[in-house]
Amino acid sequence: MENYPQSFSINMQPYGRNGGATAANPTATSFGQATSFGQMEPTPVSTPPPKDFVLWSFFNAIYCNPFCLGFLALVFSIKARDRTVAKDPMAASSYGRTARSLNIAAFCLGIVGTIILLVLVILYRPVRP
Repeated sequence: MENYPQSFSINMQPYGRNGGATAANPTATSFGQATSFGQMEPTPVSTPPPKDFVLWSFFNAIYCNPFCLGFLALVFSIKARDRTVAKDPMAASSYGRTARSLNIAAFCLGIVGTIILLVLVILYRPVRP
């Protein structure tokens, strides 16, 4: 497993006035625990999970599905969510980016196709005398 740098926080409480911490009495922040020597112990900072775009993929699979791109985006979105649950953020991020790209392509092709269809219907409708 790769070694990632451990994150830590620095106590940014003001010293001296207004009830702030003094050098002899450090306070703990929400990011770590104060030790007996006044040093802060690093605590792991959780990163937000990668986006999976499931709702957008579901919308595209139902309403804008040219060349089955909406369905493929839904498949990649579900794979991204599965990898997020399995604690594999790199694969989840990759699947999420693929789902986003497929969603953009499906949405754009769906809009262009709808506009072309409307133009053809308006241009070639029967003329009543």
